[in-house]
Amino acid sequence: MPRENRKRGKKHKKTSEEVADVAQGAAPYTEEQEAGPSWIVPAREEPTIDPNAPFGYVDAEVKAYFRTVDVQIREWQETRPEVEEDADVDPNEDRRLFFVAGLTEMAEKEKQLATDPDCSTTLERMIHSMDDFVRRVFMDKLSGSFEQLSKHRFASHVCQTLLTVAADTVSREARGIFPPLPESGEEEGELHTMTQLILDACEEILPSFSSLVLDPFASHVLRALLLLLAPDVLGATDHANGAGRTGSALRSKKSAAYKARQGSMKSVFTQGEAQGAQPTKSTPKEFRKAALRFVTALREQLGENEVRALAANQVASPVLQMILELEAAYGKADAPGSIMDHVLAGLITLIHTNPEETAPESEYLMTLLRDPTSSHLLETLVRRSPERVFDSLWRTYFVGKLARLAVHPVANFVVAKAFERVSAEQLDAAIQEMQGVSGKIVKNARTGVLRALVDRSATLHDSAEGVMQLVAAAFDLNAEEDKKLFVPCVLRLKSLAEYRRAVETASKATENQAEDDPRYKRRKADDPLEPSTQGAVLLQSILRLPPPHVNVILDSLQAIGVDELVQMAYHVTSSRVLDAVLESPTVPHKDKRKFVMTFIGHYHSLVDDRIGSRVGERCWAFADPYLKEKIARSVIPYEHALAGSAFGKFFMRPLALHVLQRDPERWKSMQSTPKPPPAGPAQTQAPSLKAVAAAMDISEHSPSKSHNNKGKGREQDEIDALFDATLGKKIKKAGLASTAAAQEDGAVEVAAGKTKKHCEGDNKEKEAKGKGKSKKRKERDEGDNMEDKDLRDVLGAIRAAPKEDKGPKRKRGH
Repeated sequence: MPRENRKRGKKHKKTSEEVADVAQGAAPYTEEQEAGPSWIVPAREEPTIDPNAPFGYVDAEVKAYFRTVDVQIREWQETRPEVEEDADVDPNEDRRLFFVAGLTEMAEKEKQLATDPDCSTTLERMIHSMDDFVRRVFMDKLSGSFEQLSKHRFASHVCQTLLTVAADTVSREARGIFPPLPESGEEEGELHTMTQLILDACEEILPSFSSLVLDPFASHVLRALLLLLAPDVLGATDHANGAGRTGSALRSKKSAAYKARQGSMKSVFTQGEAQGAQPTKSTPKEFRKAALRFVTALREQLGENEVRALAANQVASPVLQMILELEAAYGKADAPGSIMDHVLAGLITLIHTNPEETAPESEYLMTLLRDPTSSHLLETLVRRSPERVFDSLWRTYFVGKLARLAVHPVANFVVAKAFERVSAEQLDAAIQEMQGVSGKIVKNARTGVLRALVDRSATLHDSAEGVMQLVAAAFDLNAEEDKKLFVPCVLRLKSLAEYRRAVETASKATENQAEDDPRYKRRKADDPLEPSTQGAVLLQSILRLPPPHVNVILDSLQAIGVDELVQMAYHVTSSRVLDAVLESPTVPHKDKRKFVMTFIGHYHSLVDDRIGSRVGERCWAFADPYLKEKIARSVIPYEHALAGSAFGKFFMRPLALHVLQRDPERWKSMQSTPKPPPAGPAQTQAPSLKAVAAAMDISEHSPSKSHNNKGKGREQDEIDALFDATLGKKIKKAGLASTAAAQEDGAVEVAAGKTKKHCEGDNKEKEAKGKGKSKKRKERDEGDNMEDKDLRDVLGAIRAAPKEDKGPKRKRGH
């Protein structure tokens, strides 16, 4: 203010009324009157969206309710549902009511619950118990926001679980099976099928597919979606379970560990109500077109360098592997400009342009060969590339480098995968190239390369001798005398000198160990003679080679002795080698019989083990009637001990030793006759019990009081009637063990006498009536004979049962 316009005196402050008058008289604010530079923007408050809860937070009361729902459903999922005996009562009624109440509370809150860290797990549990109609409703509620939900930390798991479970619903819809629509008075519009809802989700994701591939949460949803669209292509590589290095797990390791802590997730209803997975799943034709659209979208949205960058990314590489699988399976890979051509640095374009020209070595592919993440992608390329593309890859990146790549900690997996596709000439050259590094392969535990060579040799029926020489040289087993230890050395992945040192170390440790310790306590992980899984797998592959070359394993098994074989059968890893001897189609039949006869005299100790009993059952299933008789007679002295064994009793059941001891000819006919398929419990028990009652002249409906106070007033059981007629009602329990044998002999004689009289009466009647016997009468006589045989079988089983007392005898009170 100019000095001439200033006034003297104290400044007078304006009152509130004066300020209000000035404000009312001021002109309205306009942008033209804005003072200052034009880049200044007035602050305006806009509603902010929390990325952790884009659809809002869940109320505390609703969260508390769903917490109780999660606890209840988890309890039901971890325990088997108890089915009541009454057929009129639905065992799922209470659970269904509880589940419907949870679905009612979930209505219109699906997106909020899916983005909540606590309630998202509850939704995943509930999805497994939803029927097809409820799944469609839930999927419809997520439509329109599927892309946003797939990028959310917690909602992505819900989407992934829904897509995994939706495969069963889509399969039923493809076969024309649709759930009935519920009767409702309110018309809420048309509900699309699950197939159409999945296609709508694909349309929603396609525009941003290239960016979702790099998202750490959405990439897992994309894997589940691609597996749902093409299970015939991606399911063969076991992407769902993540088996093998080529299988890309749908969940990350961190997510899988979290799921393991959450317990089992399955339907809470019984098998009769739950709609389980179908043995063969049908896929709509529209899904194939949708899968191809994802391949085309990635081609159009990304360039060559961007596609190559995805290969080294831990998040995007598994999705890129699935895209390459789809492109190769649908015949789109062998073309210039394909995604496979981009990853291979233009190799396919070069082959189409000039087939005779040798492809130059690419530093990018050499990096993929040694990178822990990218090597998975290169395995897919080696396995799915066209034939001439693979030949070019083999010449450029493998020939001359196998000695170095076979012992590399990462590249050896790619080499093993490449061996599965080589020709006979390429296989011979590879064996010659790896002669000098076979010992390093075993020392560094890279036996997957050797196993792949053996498997390829067995497939081509060529170069088996060279492969066996390579394996023998890897373990320093060149001499014929040393090859007797072929199985022990290979099983433990130790050279001959290392194995002998390990035997000396183990023998010294055994001397200081108590002999009365249980067998499972004597097995330790740090045992130098502990069998290895890699060695067992290599031996199983060698057992598929043709006869002259498989004899090295068979001779070694015979040389190590039966005691060592029994110890191998006790171990969960080495027992698989013994199974492969009986299962291999290339092992001669006479060698299999010789292997089964090796255990005769030791079957009682073989089957008295959790793992060994399984090996004994396989030997029994392979044996012919002659071998079965020798096996059965060898265990007769140990019958009672094995009958009381926790594992041996299962081996003893099909032997029927009581029949063998009483009627060997009938036992042989039983073993030579193929067994019918097992029937249900009611069908298997009813005929034998009726036969016993008929032979013992017991009426099925004769009323008698039980000697048990709890059973007064009810009809006597068939088994009670059998024991009452055989042993008597007033026999003391203390004398049961001492007199059981004599009473059983008497019961057998009585039954045999009745059978003999019955047969004599039939013969007299036959002589009186002549030869005009009807067909029905013959069938009835045959049935009577079978009943007598069933009677002898039951009484024989009673005799074979252990008769020791279950506990101390109770003394009578004074």
